[in-house]
Amino acid sequence: MNNLQLATHYLESNLKGKYIHLDMIIPLLNNLKLNFDVTQIGKSVQLRDIYQIKIGSGKTKVLIWSQMHGNESTTTKALFDFFNFLSSDDKLAQKIKEEYTLVCIPMLNPDGAYLYTRENANNIDLNRDASEASQPEMKLLLAIYKEFKPDYCYNLHDQRTIFGTEGFMLPATVSFLAPAYNEARAYNEVRLKAIAIINNINTTLQEYIPNQIGRFDDSYNVNCTGDYFITQNTPTILFEAGHYAKDYDRDVVRNYVFIALLSSFNASYENVIVAKELTNYLNIPQNNKCFYDFIYKNVTIINNNAEKIINFAAQYNEVIEKGQLKLIATIVKIDDLEGFKGHYEYDCKNGFYTSNEERYPILNSKADFFINNLIKFKNGVNII
Repeated sequence: MNNLQLATHYLESNLKGKYIHLDMIIPLLNNLKLNFDVTQIGKSVQLRDIYQIKIGSGKTKVLIWSQMHGNESTTTKALFDFFNFLSSDDKLAQKIKEEYTLVCIPMLNPDGAYLYTRENANNIDLNRDASEASQPEMKLLLAIYKEFKPDYCYNLHDQRTIFGTEGFMLPATVSFLAPAYNEARAYNEVRLKAIAIINNINTTLQEYIPNQIGRFDDSYNVNCTGDYFITQNTPTILFEAGHYAKDYDRDVVRNYVFIALLSSFNASYENVIVAKELTNYLNIPQNNKCFYDFIYKNVTIINNNAEKIINFAAQYNEVIEKGQLKLIATIVKIDDLEGFKGHYEYDCKNGFYTSNEERYPILNSKADFFINNLIKFKNGVNII
């Protein structure tokens, strides 16, 4: 099987959609105890359990954590897919377990996961708490880091649908970063080790999603976990799961995160050729904020009794209603859309806009409207 076939074959079918919380992974953790060392290692602010999975017995040690931001669950799904693969008798799975020791925290922020928030229950962004370590979840991660003494860290996140790849105007389906270790964003041996792995991942992913791999902004902030760990001389890689066409549940993107994880363990960790690796890394297109979820073009509005043709954009907001994640399309930008694309685009062909009594779109209102009183848009989508 190729990498994509492996990803779909070992997909954890009990984890679907974006709302992934602790109650959903506990049965899976119990099943993993048959193959791996699964332990409860601490508590969140609201006293939810935080778990660790230890896999393999190899020399190279890798610390991996996901859902540091509670509403970023794609990489958690991919991790459980990867656990399923590592539970198998596949020769590559056996090789990884022989060469590596992995310590994985698949849900560092279980309160945020339940509440579907970026922050923890104290409204603190854990990814800005590395230096102060004011929160129990960050204290726990740092304690595991100091005890395990990893050779590498993988910091797993999601990014918004607004990001594309600079120069290609394609969705940034997966993005990566070797964080900076100083304000100058210089490159040392530690950072170059992370870069070498990212380059290997990028080469592999280009076979499946060409020009849809991005390079995340490397502005330095020692309060960010990746920046902090690299200042402690541990090569750290930021994984960002992004958007793939029509995949708002991110059940396709998880496959590419699985491939990224798998290919990272095929990378060469020795004899890094500095000039080549750095050039290849810098050739990965940067993330660029160039997308909206919806763009509506050539819309005629009436304002102050004058007709005008405009474009406008809408973006999904995510809310939890009765235990279900809902996407609510909201108008966020009117005109000035040069250089932007929509994941969905509609040419309204100079048709007239109406919404209730309004003849023009209003910022922050729901994207529910008619064109020419005939073509209906509900929650952003043309339904007629």
